[in-house]
Amino acid sequence: MTAVLHAPEAILLGFARALRAAGVAVTADREQTYLQAVAAIGLDDQAGTYWAGRATLCGSPSDLTRYDQVYAAWFSGLRSGVKAPRPQPVMLHSDLPADDAHDGSDGEPSESEAIRAQASDAEILRHRDIAEMSATERRRLDAMFATLPAARPRRRAHRHTAARAGSVDARRTLRAQLKNLGEPARVHRRRRGTRPRRIVLLLDISGSMSAYADSLIRLAHHITHGENVVETFTLGTRVTHITRALQQPDADRAIIAAGEMIPDWSGGTRLADGLRYFLARWGRRGVARGAVVVIASDGWERGDPADLARQLGALRRLAYRIVWVNPHRGRVGYEPIQSGIVAALPHCDAFIAGHSLAAFAEVIHTVNRCVSKDAAHA
Repeated sequence: MTAVLHAPEAILLGFARALRAAGVAVTADREQTYLQAVAAIGLDDQAGTYWAGRATLCGSPSDLTRYDQVYAAWFSGLRSGVKAPRPQPVMLHSDLPADDAHDGSDGEPSESEAIRAQASDAEILRHRDIAEMSATERRRLDAMFATLPAARPRRRAHRHTAARAGSVDARRTLRAQLKNLGEPARVHRRRRGTRPRRIVLLLDISGSMSAYADSLIRLAHHITHGENVVETFTLGTRVTHITRALQQPDADRAIIAAGEMIPDWSGGTRLADGLRYFLARWGRRGVARGAVVVIASDGWERGDPADLARQLGALRRLAYRIVWVNPHRGRVGYEPIQSGIVAALPHCDAFIAGHSLAAFAEVIHTVNRCVSKDAAHA
């Protein structure tokens, strides 16, 4: 007989899975231990619930900061990067009968209903268009960036590694036979290993993209702090290399530092000229070679679209994959009729939306699917 999850258990399991998506190695055993610990402490002990999660879901001291960030984003909506001694505890409700869930005095909703309302509100916020959010909603959304998955595309390495299946490793097999004085030994096998693939982010920060520019740079900061080498550039009337600014651990400080480096924020759009300059100074010198290139732009181009197509063709010959992210792609009724988009689509491997946090998660999933066949089977 399958057990039915009550609302508090569903929220706790959702929090554990959000931690896993943020990079904490939360296993099924840890999830079960977490639920058992909360049950032993008692659902009314809110501080105990917080510490139970730290004790059971975190495997190393490096997980504690990320735990606090995800805890704040999941339960209280605190701004990411704000260091507080204790996040606001989750309002939990014990498994009481429905008739006892209210005291009948004031008719206020039960605590479990408050949890469901808060989780539902967070899910709605994930799918909201960033351009339509208020300042308060944007601050709440900033805290939720920690729940995005990590970007980790792979490529095939030159060296081989030991494996259970693959080609025969003649050298290791022969050495094993020599150790057995010539008697047959286990056949050793090997296959090509994998390495992280470089990611290049080209972010349009022109006037038509101003509503999304801050969130795109925050997304770049999240992707930068992974295992892959990430290079980030902004495109407007000129090209600005902001990788060093985004290497700061705190997202807010990184965005401020990046903003101080960008002289053409909310200016015009010259995608073709920007790509030409990027290719001449960085792309052909190795930055774009074999990389997954993500271009975030609405496609409005002041110059000649044919020139943009030529520059994208040159970039396509260097890059492993080109992913074009357009915020307007997620709107109902959108058609790719802008001259820049029409010129770009033949040279892109993926054309996806980039207007919400849920769309940003899909961007990362698309980047992670840019894996060569050999790397996928390694």
